[in-house]
Amino acid sequence: MDELDFLPATLDALTRQDTRFPVEVYACVNQPDNYWDFPSKEPICLHNQQLLAYLHNYAFLTLHVLDYASRGCGWQGKKHGVGFARKVLFERILADANPDDIIVSLDADTYVKPYYLQSLAENFAANPAMTAIAVPYYHEVNLSDELQSRAMLRYELYMRNYAVNLLKISSPYGFTALGSAIAMRVSALRKIGNITPLQSGEDFYLVQKFCKMGGLSLFNTECVYPAGRYSDRVPFGTGPAMKQGAEGVWDSYPIYHHRIFEPVQDAYNRLRELYENRIFLTDNDFLLFLQKDTGKQDIWEDIRRNVSDFDHFVKAFHQKADGLRILQYARYKHKQHNINEEVTINDNLRLWISERLPSWFTSNRSLAAYSVEQLDALRNLLFEVEQQLRLKYH
Repeated sequence: MDELDFLPATLDALTRQDTRFPVEVYACVNQPDNYWDFPSKEPICLHNQQLLAYLHNYAFLTLHVLDYASRGCGWQGKKHGVGFARKVLFERILADANPDDIIVSLDADTYVKPYYLQSLAENFAANPAMTAIAVPYYHEVNLSDELQSRAMLRYELYMRNYAVNLLKISSPYGFTALGSAIAMRVSALRKIGNITPLQSGEDFYLVQKFCKMGGLSLFNTECVYPAGRYSDRVPFGTGPAMKQGAEGVWDSYPIYHHRIFEPVQDAYNRLRELYENRIFLTDNDFLLFLQKDTGKQDIWEDIRRNVSDFDHFVKAFHQKADGLRILQYARYKHKQHNINEEVTINDNLRLWISERLPSWFTSNRSLAAYSVEQLDALRNLLFEVEQQLRLKYH
């Protein structure tokens, strides 16, 4: 939607792919149909029509264009947004594709290097049990635009800090879900029943489905490079976070202290005790959080009765204590303890990369006090840590 200024560059990157496999590209140009009735939305409508004309004349790829933007073709009622765009794209691909084909999800403003598609194909070929990949990402920033770069880097530091915290405790949900950084087997997407067409966060729930099914990988030799730009087209995610962040508002995207995740790790470590002793561990804060709203004394008893062995109990535990619940717990504990950002950044980075911290990193500075170049350097350090952890759990 309204991607006339960005999609041509993404398509150009796809034409330069160095791969021995055939590639077909599906693009969904979309908007709510009632945009045609509002003068304020006229520029989006006109840009979408220009983009459709551009795509229909594009001769460098096998390109399938889905028109959900022309008058009478757009989204109706509450069924609109990025989730529905991905859903109709996937439905069309599933109708055309073979079970062993690979679907690569991108956004319209995503850059990929020439070996990207080949790297994914080789990754899936080398790992037959792999169902999907939450692909490593790296946002490009324009350091000459300080406000936008600062917002982008702060948001990426939030995401990387959260992922590293989960990976450090060996959580199965240590992924970062970006719609522009997901690849999956056609057979796997069919098995989970396609994507849930939410207006935001649809990528998170899709990756979590793959995680629960099994076979999700977090590593690939090539990254994707999403654009970092302001947007208010979705309730939450990169664009809205950057927009809020540029105004100094980061309440929804805090830097979580590593100690918040210690009860989660403790629960993982004590699953055999929870299973074999048939007790409820009242000294574990994460488990207490999970059972709070159930009204049951022991939420694990039903699971114990319905599994045949410990391995199945562990799988059932992680189905309930999933990525969403961990995130909810982290938010709850962060608000409860209100650990300031200066302490969190200092404690986390000194725990993870103390020997590599630059001399200008100090223990009493918030992220807002660092220059854009310094934020970029911290981002790069966390990127390296995360990549090493992703590879470890590949």
